[in-house]
Amino acid sequence: MNVTERNAQMRAAMTRIRFKGAAVAAASVAMAVVLTACGGDGGSDDAEGGQKKPDSSASEKPEASDAEESADPSVVLASVKGPDGVDVVINSAQRDSGGFVTVKGSVKNGSQQQFAAQGWQGNEQEMVGNGASVAGASLVDQTGKKRYLALRDTDGRCLCTKFTTGIAPGATAPFFVQFPAPPAGTTDVDFQLPTMPTASIKISG
Repeated sequence: MNVTERNAQMRAAMTRIRFKGAAVAAASVAMAVVLTACGGDGGSDDAEGGQKKPDSSASEKPEASDAEESADPSVVLASVKGPDGVDVVINSAQRDSGGFVTVKGSVKNGSQQQFAAQGWQGNEQEMVGNGASVAGASLVDQTGKKRYLALRDTDGRCLCTKFTTGIAPGATAPFFVQFPAPPAGTTDVDFQLPTMPTASIKISG
């Protein structure tokens, strides 16, 4: 083999080596891209929509607040009987540190028809979302000559029980309603609910 043939073979061998090297490098880059796409840390959930997926173990329903819990039925501050066999029992009137009073009790429907608290929502302008509720309740301080109406949220909905499906005949349902607190020295007030007699109660706390 002469020098010319030997040089030609060497150039061909070098070309094959360079080609294999380029192929290996390209394969390495492709593999790195695949690993990056498959091995993400979940950040795409934040990037798309701005929220992570909810934890399936988390509760979907918030717990009831203290105001919504039933009062002790063995304690009766007042009991009044209304028309059509409807009875209201007040079990507690608790002054809270937030500057309000929470009244709790129960309503018994002694009639033969579904009770929808007709008229109990009051006649104020903020009627949205207050149907079939005790939104029309009030506390009256006879000494201070002031009336305290049921508290509302920013949408005008009362901070009180809403009987969304009414009360069935013979059934009893708990209720609560929150008011601005009278002065600290005021303990004796009247609880008034449309269509029902006035109930004199004592505020505790």
